[in-house]
Amino acid sequence: MTKGKMNEADVAAFCLALPGAQEDYKWGGVRVFSIAGNKMFALQGLRGDSLAFKVDKDLFLGHCDRPGIHPAPYLARAQWIIMHPPYPLSAEELQGLLTRSHQLVASKLPKKTQVGLLL
Repeated sequence: MTKGKMNEADVAAFCLALPGAQEDYKWGGVRVFSIAGNKMFALQGLRGDSLAFKVDKDLFLGHCDRPGIHPAPYLARAQWIIMHPPYPLSAEELQGLLTRSHQLVASKLPKKTQVGLLL
């Protein structure tokens, strides 16, 4: 990380370090970070041109009002936001939001699956 900001490699490493996180490649150029096999919590363009993830429903519009952050195409109805590098957030804030995205998705998993992932 440079100057308190995360780059694409930093984001990928952080996402993969979250409990039970896996990565996959889909849709001809999207790196998908998920848990429990197919529950996505973050998406990264393979060219490093975008980052999308889920946010809390009550904070969605507030995030979208910030410069450089927009509703994610196709996923906005599920409260996903998208941004492009250089990411408009500090490393600390971005890590917090990615962790929260992971938590939001994990909370919807069956309790048995959560225990299996040590969540």
